[in-house]
Amino acid sequence: MKNIIFSEKAPAPIGPYSQAVAANGMLYVSGQIPIEQSSGTLVSGDISKETRQVMENLKHILNAAGIGFEEVVKCSIFMTSMLDYAVINTVYAEYFNESTAPAREAVQVSALPKGVNVEISCIAILK
Repeated sequence: MKNIIFSEKAPAPIGPYSQAVAANGMLYVSGQIPIEQSSGTLVSGDISKETRQVMENLKHILNAAGIGFEEVVKCSIFMTSMLDYAVINTVYAEYFNESTAPAREAVQVSALPKGVNVEISCIAILK
């Protein structure tokens, strides 16, 4: 059995997918891009601000499922330039500490939805 998780505080999906799906004690959160939910606008021009918006979107979805970043076991980071890796990593690290850091990969891709520079998805354990 699966349950669809939705947060009013995160951007609505822009295609035929859910913000997150809970199944078998796990939460699978779709990739988030730097869309500010309240205005519907893209955060752009500063990779630090873009990454922070992505992480905040993830936080809202995790919170809608009754959990936080402490329960995240895996993240996938997609970026359009490895030159942004250090800045993305610095902002990302603000949401995890050594004892809660999940497994992860960070890969460069040629393009992302809506022309954004960063997208992050995650998998978490439900309480």
